[in-house]
Amino acid sequence: MDVLKQLQADLASFAAERDWGQFHTPKNLAMALSGETGELLELFQWLTPEQSERAALSDEAAQAVEEEMADVLLYLLRLADRLEVDIAAAAQAKIKRNAEKYPIEKSKGNATKYSRREK
Repeated sequence: MDVLKQLQADLASFAAERDWGQFHTPKNLAMALSGETGELLELFQWLTPEQSERAALSDEAAQAVEEEMADVLLYLLRLADRLEVDIAAAAQAKIKRNAEKYPIEKSKGNATKYSRREK
């Protein structure tokens, strides 16, 4: 079993043991995911790009970032489980679509979508 599927199974068991399935609707999980993403963003609010790099973060700040990232991942995996989405396959398909949408020769070293650049 791959790591993501194992995490999903562990989360499903965790929720079932606590009878939380009744609360883990897709809507509620999406809202919780948004909230956790906001908590992650808050850790970087007002930092310069340089201050946001791992080397510049205190151990305490890095630990907080790690925990919020884990929360985001766990809610996303729980949502994928509830919606019966193979999140790893969906991510691979998205990378493939992005490779087609942003070809190297038109995108390398440029953050602006090539179709929006002036000709």
